[in-house]
Amino acid sequence: MRTTPHAPRGDLDSVDEIAEMVRRFYGDVAQDDLLGPMFEDVARVDWAEHLPKLTAFWSRALLGQPGYVGNPYRAHADVHAQAPFTSAHFERWLSLFAETLEGWEGPNVDRALDLAANVARVHSHQLTGTPVVVAMSHPVAGPAS
Repeated sequence: MRTTPHAPRGDLDSVDEIAEMVRRFYGDVAQDDLLGPMFEDVARVDWAEHLPKLTAFWSRALLGQPGYVGNPYRAHADVHAQAPFTSAHFERWLSLFAETLEGWEGPNVDRALDLAANVARVHSHQLTGTPVVVAMSHPVAGPAS
C-alpha cells in the first residue's frame, strides 16, 4: 500500500532526496497493517524526532555525512522485548523499502537496497534466529521496444 505516487527521482545523492525517501518510506510503514502497529503501538515512535534520525542514518550510509548517533540494533531489541518480531516483519520492511525506491535509480539506490537487505538479514537473525533472505534488486530500464 503506497501512500503517495512516486515520481521518477535521481540517485539519492543529496540529503534532500534521502529525506524525501525516508518520509515516503516511513509514511507507508506507519500505515502498513503488519508494521504500523509495531511502530505506532509498541515502539510509540515520535515521527517528528525519528524521521530526522533516519535521514541522518541514510545520509551517513550513502553520502558519508556526519550527524547520525544511535544504535539501531539496541532500538530494535528494545521493541522486540515488548512484542517479538518475526521474519515476516523484516520481509515486509524490505518489500516496502524496495517499493519506495522504485522511482530512484543509480549507484546510491543500489547501495541503499544492499544495506537495507543486510540490516534486515542481520537484525532478523539476531532477534528471531532466522536470517531473512530476500532478493533485493532494482529494475534497470532497458531500451524501449
